[in-house]
Amino acid sequence: MRLLAVHPSSLMYTKVFLRLEPLGLELVAGAARNKGHDVEIIDLQVEKHPDYWERIERFRPHAICFSGNYLANVPEIIDLCKETRRRLPNVFLFIGGHSISFIARDVLALSDGAINCVLKGEGDATVGLLLEAWEQGKDLLGVPGVVTMEGDGPPPIFIESLDEVRPARDLLRHRRKYFIGTLDPAASIEFARGCPWDCTFCSAWTFYGRSYRTASAKVIGEELQEIKEPGIFIVDDVAFVHAEHGLAIADEIKRRNIKKEYYLETRADVLMRNKEVFAVWKEIGLSYIFLGLEAVDAEGLKRFRKRVSMDRNFEALEYARSLDLIVAINLIADPSWDRERFEVIRQWCLEIPDIVNISVTTPYPGTEIWESESRKLTTRDYRLFDIQHAVMPTTLPLREFYEELVKTQQILNNKHLGWSAIKDTLGIALRLALRGQTNFLTMIWKFNSVFNPDLQMADHAQKPEYEMPLKPEGTDQKVDRKTLYVHGPAGRKSRKIDDDTEKFVDETRMSTVD
Repeated sequence: MRLLAVHPSSLMYTKVFLRLEPLGLELVAGAARNKGHDVEIIDLQVEKHPDYWERIERFRPHAICFSGNYLANVPEIIDLCKETRRRLPNVFLFIGGHSISFIARDVLALSDGAINCVLKGEGDATVGLLLEAWEQGKDLLGVPGVVTMEGDGPPPIFIESLDEVRPARDLLRHRRKYFIGTLDPAASIEFARGCPWDCTFCSAWTFYGRSYRTASAKVIGEELQEIKEPGIFIVDDVAFVHAEHGLAIADEIKRRNIKKEYYLETRADVLMRNKEVFAVWKEIGLSYIFLGLEAVDAEGLKRFRKRVSMDRNFEALEYARSLDLIVAINLIADPSWDRERFEVIRQWCLEIPDIVNISVTTPYPGTEIWESESRKLTTRDYRLFDIQHAVMPTTLPLREFYEELVKTQQILNNKHLGWSAIKDTLGIALRLALRGQTNFLTMIWKFNSVFNPDLQMADHAQKPEYEMPLKPEGTDQKVDRKTLYVHGPAGRKSRKIDDDTEKFVDETRMSTVD
């Protein structure tokens, strides 16, 4: 079969600060190609809708799959599926991906029959089975993870080994369009999959059933050696949970004499527990470290169920700085923030040397706050669920909330990328431009055209074309966690970590059950 794999367009935040290669889609493409299918990829982050239609006309795919990792992309995906169905009545259309896995039946209903099915869970594990079932006229509901309007197939399954499928990077055009900060261009790679913690605002653990699996250091080394881009974004939800694994990869990189620059994300408590791992990685090219602090006070941390003290967070920041790493942190702005709270946050952020990103509390299907948040949603428009719009009631009038939010973001942006910092960034930008890389240079000047209260208010004023189903009535009662999982929890055996690390995880998460 000929399969066209499609990644939807950029979202608000990714129009400025980063544009990452669609690694998950490349893995699905790789798995399908391993089963003998002819596969092409189109990424609408760097191409346009006319390019999509041109590719269909040229390639004439038998099947088309869309990556649905973000709720805000749902309207675009559904519209493209409807028009594709009109033009190609017999094509096999399906969607997979993280966010879609939690709302499969809702999306199918909105598509008015245009979409054949949703493939929940790990697509690289089951895409081959799905294409085989369609090609041979078998019942799709025999495939693990399949959802149609007629019913659900067996539960999703994991790929047997993360070494089993490699991403089909060669199928992706315009590879030099992908970047994150000054890593321009940058490729993405996966060392581990899943997260053993259980933060209330996150759906990584509910998607993977609190599992944590790793690829072998040898395979990772081979993959890094084949990647041409000088920058590498490590996509793991929490990097180097298991110290031995991180050190083994570092040894492999040293043995192969691989020279790259790395960006990773981790938790403050993991950094402090595995200091030697991050020190070794600094030696082999780690430049950026992103720490998800989420809050700057104990009450905020408690709300997000992160059992780590503020002192520990600040120690982690100091240690990362001592390694001469560029530190980026994330804070979550709650709709309840007033002007005074925004001002406190601004002053705190200006006092520290680190890059600070501000996102907005957003209840997503698959998270505990989606089930338990007692505040009602003010909108069900899929487009606005992008962590840059407020979808719950704000204490301030909505426009004032956005004015304070964008003011805060603008001050932080100017701190690192404005005129005051131009002497530090201009040299980097010019050096990249001389190599033909202008992603970072463009980013410096793009902020005001994307982050704008008028634009955000206009987004709210636009009549929703596709709305999420009514949210369950919010309560403060305990959520039945079993109802949240895409891949059901398999307990200790699903986590490839040693017993001491398992104990550490249990001590730093709030719940005591899977």
